[in-house]
Amino acid sequence: MKALRIIFIILFNRYVIAIIAFAVWMIFFDGNSLIRQRILNERIGNITRMSSYYRTEIAKNEKAIQELKTNQETLEKYAREKYLMKRDNEDIYIIVRD
Repeated sequence: MKALRIIFIILFNRYVIAIIAFAVWMIFFDGNSLIRQRILNERIGNITRMSSYYRTEIAKNEKAIQELKTNQETLEKYAREKYLMKRDNEDIYIIVRD
């Protein structure tokens, strides 16, 4: 019975109640709550991954552009594939598959 009375006194102490109320407020209701911080950290991780992906894609595209500027055969191959260009003595057949 004495232990129950001690627990009752501790739980209903005004400082304990204030600390518990503050903790609940900071975890759930505040503008910078822990839940919101977790969501924002996930977004930062996603944006960081996207940034590294786009940096590698930019590097690959810059390499391809440099190759097109310097190598005439690559430029001709790209023009033939992308824009369906042909030489004078060639015929092009386009096969469309459903």
